[in-house]
Amino acid sequence: MKKLLSLNLDNLQEKQLQGLQWSVKHAYNGSETYRNKLDELNLKPDVVQSMDDLKRLPFTSPKDLTDGYPFPLLSVPIENVSRIHTSSGTTGKRKVLCYTKKDIQDWVQFFTRCFEFAGLNAEDRVQIAVGYGPWTAGISFQTACEAFGAMAIPAGPGDSETQTEFLIDFQSTVLCCTASMGLLMSEEVQRKGIRDQINLKKIIYGSERSSDLMRARIKSNLGITEMYDITGMTELYGPGTGIECSYNNGIHYWSDYYLLEIIDPETLEVLAPGETGEMVVTTLKKEAVPLIRYRTHDRSALIAEPCPCGNLFPRHERLQGRTDDMFIFRGVNIYPSQIDTLLGNVSDIGSEYQVLLNKIDGKDNFTLKIERDQYKDSSIDPNITVFIRSLIKNKIFVTPDVEVVEYGSLPRSVRKTKRVTDLREP
Repeated sequence: MKKLLSLNLDNLQEKQLQGLQWSVKHAYNGSETYRNKLDELNLKPDVVQSMDDLKRLPFTSPKDLTDGYPFPLLSVPIENVSRIHTSSGTTGKRKVLCYTKKDIQDWVQFFTRCFEFAGLNAEDRVQIAVGYGPWTAGISFQTACEAFGAMAIPAGPGDSETQTEFLIDFQSTVLCCTASMGLLMSEEVQRKGIRDQINLKKIIYGSERSSDLMRARIKSNLGITEMYDITGMTELYGPGTGIECSYNNGIHYWSDYYLLEIIDPETLEVLAPGETGEMVVTTLKKEAVPLIRYRTHDRSALIAEPCPCGNLFPRHERLQGRTDDMFIFRGVNIYPSQIDTLLGNVSDIGSEYQVLLNKIDGKDNFTLKIERDQYKDSSIDPNITVFIRSLIKNKIFVTPDVEVVEYGSLPRSVRKTKRVTDLREP
């Protein structure tokens, strides 16, 4: 990590201001949407004279991307666009993001830092088990891996049979996947009894919130010690915008490419380090679709303390879910991350759970299904049920119906696992 440790913070702050000034001017001149946002506040591009002026700029939201379909917030001539990527479109029209040649080069450059942080070298064989196609994941992992100098194995998010075959035949040393895929693969390796036939050393995972219990289960099943949570979203280039170091105590993010604020999603006030809120990002170099104070809806907190690894890139906490993940049960606001945290401290259970919300006799009902530890039998179910009901009642102030189920009986996914199903009427 010697190359990254040489970052000069004073020089970085100067470049951040220059990047912010350039981005605001570039967005104002290139995008009608941005120009209208600033004009409505009687702001011109030269409003940014210091980093404190960031707070004066208007927010951008996912709605700005969907309203401008198919090429929202585009700030360069269309002939300068080298590539497009899209979001999954699970909640409506896909978000389409454009990239110039330089955007792609920048993306590859900072993504290679992720492999450096994870301690990879040219001898590693990287099995890329994430989605290809219009999504940002597959191609970004592959191009960065090739630029870094390791061997790329473009497996895609295929079935577990193919994945285990690749692990054995190609002796992959690194697996890149979602957390859910990591759990699925670890269970498949254990079920087939092939741990001594593979050469897996590390997992780089992301795309969804994951619990410490899930991570511990994956490590135990595979017999590995290193897992690295990687971040990224389509709007902000894609995967690779930050990653954990070997200390696993926060995400180092690339503050020379974007600024990160944490705001209160209700008051929109900027929060201090250590306070959990919504992540807001502002790009410093992005040409095709610059982001100015883009509200990601991801929940996290900035970490003020220096990292024990000695690296100077700042950190934020691992993602704690999304502000729009929140569900309301009998007047109480609940985030799945709260349940993750509580269950992570309970023994004799697995890492998988599901929340089912419905109505019974006109009243809201909350059922929590939890897998029993794979090495325990059903005799412990009554004690687990009582303990978890009491734990959630005391900490979250609601009382769920707790149902303990067999290990492996809840659905697994090669993509993102759906934790909450709400069958109540809107």
